[in-house]
Amino acid sequence: MMSGSTQEEVDLPANHTGPKGVINDWRRFKLDSVDQTVPQKKRELLRQMSSPREDDKERPLRKMSVQEYELIKEEDEHCLKRYRKQCMQEMHERLSFGPKFEEVHELESGEAFLEVIEREHRQTIVVVHVYQHNVNGCEQMNSCLDCLAMEYSSVKFCRIDAVATGAAERFPSEVLPALLVYKEGELLGNFLAVTKHFSEEFFATDVEAFLNEYGLLPEKDFTACADEEDDGGDVE
Repeated sequence: MMSGSTQEEVDLPANHTGPKGVINDWRRFKLDSVDQTVPQKKRELLRQMSSPREDDKERPLRKMSVQEYELIKEEDEHCLKRYRKQCMQEMHERLSFGPKFEEVHELESGEAFLEVIEREHRQTIVVVHVYQHNVNGCEQMNSCLDCLAMEYSSVKFCRIDAVATGAAERFPSEVLPALLVYKEGELLGNFLAVTKHFSEEFFATDVEAFLNEYGLLPEKDFTACADEEDDGGDVE
């Protein structure tokens, strides 16, 4: 049984964590992430454990004190959280197909409207807000889409003034604001006077829930909120 004595020693566990590439990535990450405010002695110990030299292979199994083992163990727990978060972000980027937008695009003409529908990447969902100045709900819808564009960067959010479409007769004020949703050139959703589905004061979450109800939005972009909550929830 392990005691509190600083003289007691334990064997450093051998690395059996997977392919060499994963181990080396982890070692490099751990070494790079060492906080510069950590005392020099501790940083050196972590460096030695994270980045063993080639000539160490010829030496006997390294021994460490219980104090050193606890130090490495504690540092590993914090470092592993950061490493896991980075891996999840990289995996999300690899699995996210198509371009990224992160803002609402203003369409200046009917030709631009047709081009964005017909020529956009086949994996891209296009949401077009047809609006008109001084029509109730249009300005609020624009604000909502500004928020959603940041949360759904793989979706191309656009807006166009009804007059600029070149077909203003199809979009009188009675049917505005209108949301049109396309993918691969096909119309998936045609929501005229869409604010009738909301209360007088509505928010981005209301528009998001409405589009999700019809299955028109992909999964949200990756966020690290869960990890941050876990970090903040640790109680000594």
